[in-house]
Parts: sequence; C-alpha cells; structure tokens
Amino acid sequence: MAEQLTFDWPRHIAMGAETFFVSEANAEAYALVTAPAGWPDAKLAVTGPPGAGKTHLARLFADQSGAAVLNAAKIDPAAPLPDGALVIEDGETLPQAAQEWLFHAHNHLRARALPLLLTGQTPPNRWPITLPDLASRLSATTCVTIADPDDRLLDAVLMKQFQDRQIAPTPEALALLRKHIDRTFEGAIEAVAALDQAAMEDGHAVNRALVLRVLDIPPRQG
Repeated sequence: MAEQLTFDWPRHIAMGAETFFVSEANAEAYALVTAPAGWPDAKLAVTGPPGAGKTHLARLFADQSGAAVLNAAKIDPAAPLPDGALVIEDGETLPQAAQEWLFHAHNHLRARALPLLLTGQTPPNRWPITLPDLASRLSATTCVTIADPDDRLLDAVLMKQFQDRQIAPTPEALALLRKHIDRTFEGAIEAVAALDQAAMEDGHAVNRALVLRVLDIPPRQG
C-alpha cells in the first residue's frame, strides 16, 4: 500500500482572554500584564520556557493597549519609532544591528510614559546585548517569570493544544497522557503534536491505543 500523504495545515491558535487559563504558576504574570498602569518605569519583562503562554499574554496586552507587536529577531533597524505601546517578543534573539533601534524606541516610549512589554526565555539581564546603554536600561526592567505548570495548568495546556488542532481525545487517552508525559509546557506541546501527526498518518482518533504507541508506553504501565 502506498504511504498516505499528510499535510501540515496551518492551525487556528486561540489567543483571546477567554482561552487563557490562570493558575498559581502564571497568576502573577497575568495580574501584572493586565495592569500596565502599575509597571515601574512603564516596562515589564515576562519570562518562561517555550509554551508557557508568553505570546498569549503579549497578545492580551496588545488587544488591551493597542500595542504594536514585534519579534526581536525581525526588527528593521530603519523602521520608524513606535507611536504607541510596544511589545518585543523573544528578546534574546535581538540582532546586534537592531540594538540601537530598540535603545531609541525604549527612550522614546519612556519619554511619553508609554508601556513596553518584553518577553523571553530568560531575563533581559541575560540577553546578549552588546550596546551598554541598552543593556543597562533593559536590565532595570521589572521581571516576572511563569513557573513550571501545576497540574491544573498542565491540563489546561493539553486541552488548549487539542482544541487549537481541533482534536477531541477520548477521556481514556487524556488520562493516560496526563500520567506519562513530561510535565512541562514543552512536554505537553510536543506530545500533542506527535499524537496529531500520528492520527493524521493513520486516520485514527486520538484514543488510548494511539497514546500507548506514540509515547511508547508498555501496555502494563498504561
């Protein structure tokens, strides 16, 4: 039988307030991001591992404030300075050529009391910034870290990943998945992606048997 072709269709990722699940692990970050009037010096950095919800929080802030959202790696050094609030995502990827632009953007926003939200896997004082004036300003940013997921947040991450991919796992599959995945944001995301790919290739539902096979779980441990 010829191998079935599968296509990695773009999936709809819900980024609204109604799909952001608040738990003990991210409550402080959520409270700060949604109350920019209280940010010291009108700037905040949100850090956490991949999949922790940094981009989701950034989109909530952008929706609330009308902020422009830029990925640090794609900043055009010739771009005009922002005329409103600004989000810089993945700050540790900022290229050297764009550091002067961000320095001027930072000062421009500060002079107008406009908020600046930064996201990254590490705090700004650990980013590879070579422009001393920019490094000192970013290092002074108030920083909040999203902690590793607790059980309730991990369940919510799993369900959101399935919903974004329009997958309805069986209750047995979900229970088995909770028991055996790496209990991190990245672990949950990778597990759902692997199940999605296997389900597309096989034409099967995401059920207990598929979880056993994809996660390579011995049946007696399932």
